[in-house]
Amino acid sequence: MTYRELKSKQLLKIHTLGELKAAGYQPKSIKQELRDNLIEKLRAKESVFPGIWGYEDTVIPDVERAILSMHHINLLGLRGQAKTRIARLMVNLLDEYIPVVAGSDLNDDPLEPLSRFARDIIHEKGDDTPIGWMHRDDRYAEKLATPDVSIADLIGDVDPIKAATLKLPYSDERVIHFGLIPRSHRCIFVINELPDLQARIQVSLFNILQEGDIQIRGFKLRLPLDIQFVFTANPEDYTNRGSIVTPLKDRIDSQIVTHYPKSLEIGRKITQQEAIVKTEQKGMIKTNEIIKDLIEQIAFEARESEYVDSKSGVSARLTIAAYENLLSAAERRVLLNGEKETYVRISDLYGVVPAICGKVELVYEGEVEGPVIVAQNLIGKAIRTQFLNYFINPESLKKKKGAKNPFQKIQDWFGENEMDILSDLTNREYEARLRTIEGLDDLVDDFHRGLSREEKLFLMEFALHGMAEYSLVGKQAMDNGLHFKDLLSSMFSGPDADDDDDDVF
Repeated sequence: MTYRELKSKQLLKIHTLGELKAAGYQPKSIKQELRDNLIEKLRAKESVFPGIWGYEDTVIPDVERAILSMHHINLLGLRGQAKTRIARLMVNLLDEYIPVVAGSDLNDDPLEPLSRFARDIIHEKGDDTPIGWMHRDDRYAEKLATPDVSIADLIGDVDPIKAATLKLPYSDERVIHFGLIPRSHRCIFVINELPDLQARIQVSLFNILQEGDIQIRGFKLRLPLDIQFVFTANPEDYTNRGSIVTPLKDRIDSQIVTHYPKSLEIGRKITQQEAIVKTEQKGMIKTNEIIKDLIEQIAFEARESEYVDSKSGVSARLTIAAYENLLSAAERRVLLNGEKETYVRISDLYGVVPAICGKVELVYEGEVEGPVIVAQNLIGKAIRTQFLNYFINPESLKKKKGAKNPFQKIQDWFGENEMDILSDLTNREYEARLRTIEGLDDLVDDFHRGLSREEKLFLMEFALHGMAEYSLVGKQAMDNGLHFKDLLSSMFSGPDADDDDDDVF
C-alpha cells in the first residue's frame, strides 16, 4: 500500500519521522497538491466550488486553469461577488492531513525542514523526531488589508524578549518572531482588498512571491516558503485608497475578473442559499416565486440606476438582507395581530428599505434625493419591470385604438374613491380592502385562473402597485403604509395632504 492509499486513521497513527519514511511519504508543494486533487475532482466530474452560482462558465474555469498552472491568483471584482468564498473553498482541494514537525512554528515538512527549530530537532533526534498532523482546515490564513498593517504583522520582527529569555544575540535567527506569511508555510494565504495595503508593504511581498527569501531588520533569510497566495481586490479605477503596485501585479500570475449574477434565477439561487430563515418563520410565512423575483429585481434595478454609483457595485448581500427583512416584516405583522400565519404581501417590500439603504453607494443626485427615497424608487422600478411578466403592458394599450382596457374599471373606481393599504393590516382587513376595489378581482381573473385565495390576493395587490407605477392610479407613501387614489387628484394635492386620511376605507 502506497502513502497516498493510507486512510486518515492510518496516517494519524504515525508519530515519528522514521515511521513516516517507512510509509513512503514524499514531500509535495501546496501548488502541486492543489493541482493533483483538482485533477482527481475534474476526472470524477465532482463539483469543485459547491454553492458558487453563475460562475460555471466564466470565473470557475479561470480559477481551475490557474490552479492547474500552479499560479498565484488575484480575484478582481466589485463587492459581494463571492471572491473570498472562492478562496475559502480552495481548502477542499488540499489533502486532508499533512505531516509537520511537532512544535514547529512554520509547519515544517519533516523531510524538508525550513526553520532552525526543525533542523535542530531532526539533527538531534533523527528518526525519533516527533511528527504531528495538520488538517486541511488549519491550512487557510486570511488577512484583511488595512492601512495599519505593518511588515512585522506580515513578515516578522526581532523579538527582544525572546532574545533575552534565550540569552541569544540579535544576530541569531532564533530571536525572530515570524509574521503571518511565514507561519502560513504550506498553506493558502489570502489578502483581502489588496489595494488598501500600503505600497511599501506591498513591496515587501516581492521577494516572497518570486525569490523565496525574506528580510527582517537586517536579517536576510533564505526561506523558500511554500504558499498558495490568493488576493482579492476591487477594480483600481474604483479604489480611491490605493492601487496594486505594478511590480507586485506582475508577480501575480493569474488575475481573474468576477461579476454579478447575470439572471434573476441565479440571483435567486444565491439569495435562497445564503438567507437565514428562522425556524418560526418557516411555519408562519408563506412566500411565492414572484416576491423572490422582485427582491432580485431590486438589485438589478440598483445596478442600472442613475442614483447609484456603478463603480461601487451593488453587493449580493443586498438581496440576502432584503429577503430576511421581508420575512421579518411579515412576521412582525403576524405577531402584532395575534395571528398564526400569513402570506407575503407587496407592501412588505417597503419593509426592506433599511436593507437597501446600507447596501448602495449613491452618487450626488442620489444623495440629494436621499437614501430612503432612492430605495423606494428602486422597489417601484422592480415592481414596474416584473409587472409585465404577469399583466399586459398598460402603455401598449395607448397604441391600440379601440382595444379593451382591463384596467379601466379600477381607474373609474379610484375616480370616486381612495384606499389605504397599511403595513400591519390583519389578514381579514387586508382581503376586505382589496376586494372593495371594483375591477381588481376581475383583472386578476382575466390573466390568471386557478389560483388559491392567498395567491389571488397577492396578485390583486401586485396589480394595484403595478398600475401605480404605470401612472394609472396615484400612490403616496405614508409612515404606516401606502395611500392609493385617483392619479389626477394626487397631482394636485401635496404629499402631506392626506395625513389625516389614514382611516379611509
